Amino acid sequence: MKFSSNTKQIALLIDPDKITESGLLEVITTSVGAQVDLFLVGSSLLMRNSVERTIDLIKKNCSIPVYLFPGNVLQICKNADGILLLSLISGRNPELLIGQHVIAAPSLKEANLDIISTGYILIESGKQTSVEYMSNTRPIPSNKTDIAVCTALAGEQLGLQSIYLEAGSGACNPVPEEMIAEIRKTIKIPIWVGGGIRTPEDATKACKAGANIVVVGTAFENNKSLINPICKAIHQFNR
Repeated sequence: MKFSSNTKQIALLIDPDKITESGLLEVITTSVGAQVDLFLVGSSLLMRNSVERTIDLIKKNCSIPVYLFPGNVLQICKNADGILLLSLISGRNPELLIGQHVIAAPSLKEANLDIISTGYILIESGKQTSVEYMSNTRPIPSNKTDIAVCTALAGEQLGLQSIYLEAGSGACNPVPEEMIAEIRKTIKIPIWVGGGIRTPEDATKACKAGANIVVVGTAFENNKSLINPICKAIHQFNR
């Protein structure tokens, strides 16, 4: 799947620990009708078989691409279409910068997935998030746009294919529009934005600021009827 800095897309983040089979089938049906661009599957605490079952169910019921959003090296599944190979460039934990990647490299080669090398940047969102706790790193303060810009630029200069700005699951506040806009002005590669996006208005603001792929998870878990209006808000930019 191609990700372009000239288009706007929506990705639904599926956490197998937080959705039932019937709930997932409902999400798939709604997603097909709303023209969701892709699914991301993963979480910080999952075991491999949970991820595989979830991906199998999605692929049996629709043709929307499924990419892994791995929380650890166990979440490599051959039945996915691809993987966001995340390097946590906002932190200084060597395991999440390169350590786990070395361990996962042979399995990734064997799996033959579409690999999207991605600079993962945590942004402070008003509370400690699961990814902050699990990664044992501190996010970039939401008012330190200059640090976020330089971090994203460094990621691009290192050859990463995209940048993911993460406020965290259930974030109090999304990534600031000013920060997204300044990063968009500075780099050419696609920008993912996730965390704290709960409404079509939130998605519209992120897209206007420069996000290319908007990731929604907690919002649709709480209210599946939001999928269609959020998709419309994002896809209007491609007309």
